[in-house]
Amino acid sequence: MTSAKKTSAVQASAVKATDETRAAERHAGGELPCVLVTGASGLVGSRLVEALEAKGHRVIRLVRRRATGPDERLWDPKEETYDPSLLVGAEAIVHLAGESIAAGRWTEGRKQAILDSRVDTTRRIAEAIRNSPHPAKALLVASAVGYYGDRQDEVLDESSASGEGFLAEVCRRWEAAAEPAKSAQTRVLAMRFGMILDRDGGALARMLGPFSWGLGGRLGSGRQYVSWIHLEDVVAAVMFLLSEDDCQGAYNMVAPNPLRNRQLTAILGKLMGRPTILPAPAFALRLALGEMADELLLASARALPRRLQEAGFVCQLSTFEMAMRDLL
Repeated sequence: MTSAKKTSAVQASAVKATDETRAAERHAGGELPCVLVTGASGLVGSRLVEALEAKGHRVIRLVRRRATGPDERLWDPKEETYDPSLLVGAEAIVHLAGESIAAGRWTEGRKQAILDSRVDTTRRIAEAIRNSPHPAKALLVASAVGYYGDRQDEVLDESSASGEGFLAEVCRRWEAAAEPAKSAQTRVLAMRFGMILDRDGGALARMLGPFSWGLGGRLGSGRQYVSWIHLEDVVAAVMFLLSEDDCQGAYNMVAPNPLRNRQLTAILGKLMGRPTILPAPAFALRLALGEMADELLLASARALPRRLQEAGFVCQLSTFEMAMRDLL
């Protein structure tokens, strides 16, 4: 047994009775459920934790460094199996951890790391839930609109078939890995995120520099659709899904108004008061980024949040211009 695993087992054993008692007391008193979050230091995870705690939820964070408090638990994502006691006390789990898909060129080793960091961890969490005597009531797993592949102008909702390409394969296997957790006690949800907009992280943060210098422009033809969502709406949607016991299955976590890359470029340039006359040709993007260019920058996904809307969720920043005015 590795030292991390021993430490995790000791931690879990020490808090097990306390957390089970807390869960029972919350149910008896009508308190909000305890939520366990992986990827709690990331763009979505950090803001989600803040929102959950502000509303009165207890939040448990799974961390890869030494735990520093009672609401942190050490885990090693690469362990072959997870002790079910790691999840004790959590009535809902939001699994956001995974290698960044945009951190470097997609070598074969990098692609394997992206796949393994999502599929293997999700499978192990699902198995731990299935093997737990007190399973969580909900498992929400991150996915992406990359599930649909490059679909040109086709309008996509959650009933649309998966597409082709590396990201589509990752998303299919990612979502499938969560299925073993599904039972009469546990609902499983796949959150297919679009491009998440926030000034301090993600794709927008990387775009603002070139645009502010007047070096922004469309990518390739600019005809490709971009499905996007403001970070505040992402957090609100996750909290909505946590609270709605009837929600399960796949959800497109996107605003209801996708737009073409050339439209996105024009709006961003207008709001920043900068020209957008320097397009990035597709061949140059492919030369610089290889396969990554086709799947992350040039692929078209015109996804709509049909199931979120049917469930009653309303996106507050529903157009790209509204979202950008809030952020800039």
